[in-house]
Amino acid sequence: MTTIQFPLATSSWDAAEYAALQNVIEGGRFTMGPEVRAFEEEFAAAMGTRHAVMVNSGSSANLIALAAAVYNPELNVNPGDEVIVPAVSWATTYYPVQQLGLRLRFVDVDLDTLNMSVEAVSAAITPATKVILVVNLLGNPADLIGLRALADEHGLILMEDNCESLGATLDGRHAGTFGLSGTYSSFFSHHISTMEGGLVTTDDEFTYQAAVSLRAHGWTRELPDENLVHPKSGEPFDDLFRFVLPGYNVRPVEMSGALGRAQLQKLPGLIAGRRQNAALFVDRFAGNDKVRIQRENGQSSWFGFSLLLDGVLAGRRAEVVRALSAAGIESRPIVGGNFTRNPVMKHLNAHVPDDLSAADKIHDDGLFVGNHHYPIESELDLLVSVIDGI
Repeated sequence: MTTIQFPLATSSWDAAEYAALQNVIEGGRFTMGPEVRAFEEEFAAAMGTRHAVMVNSGSSANLIALAAAVYNPELNVNPGDEVIVPAVSWATTYYPVQQLGLRLRFVDVDLDTLNMSVEAVSAAITPATKVILVVNLLGNPADLIGLRALADEHGLILMEDNCESLGATLDGRHAGTFGLSGTYSSFFSHHISTMEGGLVTTDDEFTYQAAVSLRAHGWTRELPDENLVHPKSGEPFDDLFRFVLPGYNVRPVEMSGALGRAQLQKLPGLIAGRRQNAALFVDRFAGNDKVRIQRENGQSSWFGFSLLLDGVLAGRRAEVVRALSAAGIESRPIVGGNFTRNPVMKHLNAHVPDDLSAADKIHDDGLFVGNHHYPIESELDLLVSVIDGI
């Protein structure tokens, strides 16, 4: 078996995280409680938002964020309304749209940034469009300023799937904070890890309160007496078990909250390390006509390093992957490639344009390798040598 020299993901835990876990064990409170609440407050402060709601995954964060918009009586989002999405993303960008009775409208992406453009979104808007769901791919912010302006111009809701891009910024503002809500993942392979976990951030009070209710059965238990979701009965016993929204059970556990607090303290250093590696990566592949690398927009947090095979390597991804694997370099497709080419599409209510040429190129010739918070100069040199040797 080949020894892994350049893994896709590694742990950023040390004694602080294990101490946080032990404190929860000794305290005896394992279900969602004060550690989760403290992490939410600290995360919102770090992102510069009024609120953050923790859930059990980034996938659940997407579901809760979109559901909060659907149940907001002021937004008028109804079954059959359209949500514009990029053709390249992960499955759980799309599934909540289907699960909530909305219609997906796919648009192509830009081959350089890997994100959808203002022009592509503008051309896709129809009278049925209600939401632009932008994805910041592999740490790289989309044109969030332009998309925000476009959404405002057409009276649309802008939401961000920022699960891969914690710590990315655009004009000094955190990605994930340009729309009604932003979502984040704290799964093992992401910028911070709470084992499993995700968050929704928002400045909007209804979105916050609805997310709090939706993550726990749609009840009023955690809502203030005066809230925007539904009036409480005034009887404390009844209000513990009063259901007002068709919610879910996607609560996190106390260990994840405690881990998040420890990881959040390290976030600036974790992102700085990734950006230092990115500078080396960009330098190593500048002018290489065999691959096309992601063009940074704003300040990426560099989730991973994408390689779009070009020139003599175009059409040879399987061969490249074999060579990388033989050298101990782990790789994987660029997120989900062109998601519309998956068999699951027969179950989704979606409009797919005839031309998704950029997404197809990414699907057929794209891959990415890992980035880490620690120096990986030798790993990048190995990567260059393998690519140059094919």
